[in-house]
Amino acid sequence: MPDKITIALDAMGGDHGAEVVVPAALDFLKRDAEVDLILVGNEEVIRQHLGGADNPRLRIHHASQEVAMDELPSKALRGKKDSSMRVAIDLVKQGEANACVSAGNTGALMATARFVLKMLPNVDRPAIATAIPSIEGHTWVLDLGANVDCTAEHLFQFAVMGSELVASIDDEIPEPCIGLLNIGQEEIKGNEQVKGAHDLLSGSSLNYIGYVEGDDVYKGGVDVVVADGFVGNIALKSAEGVAKMVSHFLRTGFKQNILTKLAALFAMPVINSFRKKIDPRRYNGASLLGLRGIVIKSHGGADVLAFENAISIAKKAVHTNVPERIAHGVEAQLEKRASA
Repeated sequence: MPDKITIALDAMGGDHGAEVVVPAALDFLKRDAEVDLILVGNEEVIRQHLGGADNPRLRIHHASQEVAMDELPSKALRGKKDSSMRVAIDLVKQGEANACVSAGNTGALMATARFVLKMLPNVDRPAIATAIPSIEGHTWVLDLGANVDCTAEHLFQFAVMGSELVASIDDEIPEPCIGLLNIGQEEIKGNEQVKGAHDLLSGSSLNYIGYVEGDDVYKGGVDVVVADGFVGNIALKSAEGVAKMVSHFLRTGFKQNILTKLAALFAMPVINSFRKKIDPRRYNGASLLGLRGIVIKSHGGADVLAFENAISIAKKAVHTNVPERIAHGVEAQLEKRASA
């Protein structure tokens, strides 16, 4: 771990930009004395949101451009070299920052990070990983949209990266259980890519438990669930939709009449506990794995609490040197396969 952790924040990215990123940075610094932060973006706008607040561990790095949420990744990569997103990633490349956090355009962030930071040895593609709440705590899922089409080898690499990520940031899970998302747990089910990945994982030294289904993500019993980006993203969005639907039905149900409103008063402790457990803000901060540097993707619509959590994820990744652990983990698995 470096003597001092510095994290660059894309202050202009996301749906709310500096309106969320600046207060999130200030709140984070109040509770964490180990990290310095760099706000990257339009200096004038950033200072407006600082409102005179001053902290010796917070500095501004001006960037003259912004990447729109609907901008093509290729356009952002070629034409926005002084965007807040690009400059924040450049700071990681140059060693001025140990990690970058952005709520900006996911495609542009992935393309820019891959171009600037490059891939780790023996890793073909980056993957997006995040935690999803489950009955037993949470489950890490990857890939969540970076790669629509994947080979068996890609899925195998995702499994190694997910295993190393969870083992590094969660002291209570030294050997994460890995499951491969499939349409059933029987050996005959799945497409050729999934079956091929199953064979590779079965011959590895990972703590691989075999195929899992969609409901296993939320039941618990598995620490890391591996899928291609198409399936993983749908699983994530479906979970977010179900959470919103349940919350909606609870709110409308308790507002129907005076009796249901009275019942809501008695049920409030349970309701608040439920909301806290499924609150997506507590799980905000997806890791872009496979890069030669640490980049954390915040949800575009994140509020202050959610973005602050993404900063915390970045700190953990720096503290445990996730990229180096992934590089060693992939190399060790390949050596095992070659000697088999």
